[in-house]
Order: sequence, then structure tokens, then C-alpha cells
Amino acid sequence: MDVRILTGAEIRRLLPMADCIEAVDGALRALARGEAAQPLRSITWLPDRHGLLGTMPGFLGPAEALGLKAITVMPGNLGTPFESHQGVVLLFEPRNGSLRGILDASSITAIRTAAASGVATRALSRAEAGDLALLGSGVQARAHLDALRAVRGIRRVRVWSRRPERARTFAETESARTGLAVEAAPSAREAVAGADLVCTVTASTEPVLRGEWLAPGAHVNAVGACTPSARELDTAAVLRARLFVDRRESALAEAGDILIPIREGALDERHIVAELGEVLLGRATGRRGPEEITLFESLGLAVEDLAAAHLVSARADAAGAGRAVDLSGGEHPPKAFQLPGDFSGQSKERDP
Repeated sequence: MDVRILTGAEIRRLLPMADCIEAVDGALRALARGEAAQPLRSITWLPDRHGLLGTMPGFLGPAEALGLKAITVMPGNLGTPFESHQGVVLLFEPRNGSLRGILDASSITAIRTAAASGVATRALSRAEAGDLALLGSGVQARAHLDALRAVRGIRRVRVWSRRPERARTFAETESARTGLAVEAAPSAREAVAGADLVCTVTASTEPVLRGEWLAPGAHVNAVGACTPSARELDTAAVLRARLFVDRRESALAEAGDILIPIREGALDERHIVAELGEVLLGRATGRRGPEEITLFESLGLAVEDLAAAHLVSARADAAGAGRAVDLSGGEHPPKAFQLPGDFSGQSKERDP
């Protein structure tokens, strides 16, 4: 059986942001309906903790997509030829377990992460919101600009980075690419002032967004911090907001933006209003008024990767895109064998 290998360039061509937003929307609804398997990711830190390997398995029922993302996260790669997130998404056929696709995880992650914020922004922000603040100027800042443009009429964009030259470069490049007036802000506070849409997409382990800066009615997508000891928002920002997550179990195991305030005694898990999928299905109320601040804590889920990978793979199959490889080398499959008694249902007794 051939395995289709898809590069980052092919994935970006086959997965427009607007289409990925709809795919992620569907995946989050399926998760809320109990039509998906979403275990916690497994994290393996390198001994000096400069980076990690994450493995994220899952199953998405409506698409019958079974798979695993294996990805390294190396924050120190900023400014080097290497991306901070590198790896593969493995897509299996669930009926017989055969491997059908190997996809570049960097591009899948970049697009689907921003797409999830697009889903949250569409569901939780004010319909007229259009003043965007981006805290961070890397891959996710660019992807989030595209995602929020897809769901809201963006009028103004301000970007801030701990490296001012990167913010200036981002502003110049994205102004030319999008036709929007993207401004480089000298401070995070000045970027956020008056904004009704805020995205934190940094590699920071300490707060870059403070609650006192948030304007009434703002919606925040918190994206960058994905470990219990790292956060981008201070406690006041979380306390001021009506809090939504992609998955409760994941948030209470991994989200430093939530876990650190809990350890401080400032709030407890009841501060989480709902999972985003529950809002999409109408089982939970999202924004309740124009002055309310809403917060989406995004950790990223395997079902989002699977939704994106399944869509891309189907389009690649139809277009003949990518490279089809027979990993077996053309060999015939081995003869059927019998599983041990524990698994086949036969007696566990063994010959002496």
C-alpha cells in the first residue's frame, strides 16, 4: 500500500486558512459530541530542557481519521534557519491500520493552530471587532493575522516583539502582503491599548499581557504557552475574562496561564466556563454582552491536526499531489499469525 508524503509547500497550497477554520470547527464539535478520542499528549523533555518532543495521538470519528503527530518544540530556534516546531503527522486508515500519509507537521501546526483561534474569535468576539494586537512576530503571528482576517473585518493591526527589529520587519512585510496598515508597537502595552482582538503568540514563559491593559469587550486568544510552568497572561488577565478552553483535561494538565493562578489560589477550575466545542453546539453560552472580556486558552489538540491532515490528504489524493511511496518495498505481507491468548480470547494456559 502506497504512503503519500506531503511537504510543507504542498500542504500550504492545499489547505487555505478559511477551509482549515471549517475543518477545525467540525473537529471541536465532534469532540464535544463524544465522537473523537483525544488522550493527553506525551511530553519528553531534553535533559537540559532547551526543547521537547511531543507525541499527540487521536481519532476523529466523522472523518474516520486515525493518527499521531510527533513534533519537537525548540524555542531557541527563533532567528535561526530552523523552525521552532518540526515533525510529522502520521495518518492511518482505521479499518486495517495501514499508514496512508506522512505530512509535514510544521505547516499543519501553523495553520490549524491559527484556525482554532479563528473559530474561537468567530464564536466569542464581538461581531464588529477589528482592532487587532499581535504579541509576537513569528510564524504564528502571520498565521493568526490570516485567521482573524478570515472571520472578522480587520481594520487595524499592531504588532509587538521583544526584538523590535522583528516587529518592524513583520509590519513592513505583512503590510505589503495584506494591504493592511500593520504598525510596529514599541511596547506590548501600547500594542494592546484599545484593541478588541488580542493574540499572544510568543515563546515567553513570563506574562507579556497584563489584565489592566485589556479594553472592555476585548477577546483574547492565548496561544504561545503550552506547559504548566509557562504563561503569557498574568493572573489579572485570566481573572478579568470569561475563560474558554479547547479541552478541559488538557488545560488542567498543561496550561500555565490557568495552572499558575490556580496554584496561587486566585481561582480554581470552575473559572473555566466551557470547552469551545460546547459553545459551538449551543450547549454553553459564550459572550454575554459587549463589555465582557473573553479568553480562549488554546493548547492545540490532535483532533485539530487530524482534521487538517485528513482534508489535505483527500485533496492530495484527488490531485495526485505529493509523493507516493511503497514503504514495504513491494514485498508481500507476511502470513497471518495468531495473537497471544490474552488478546485472541483463547486460553492463557501454556505448555509446561
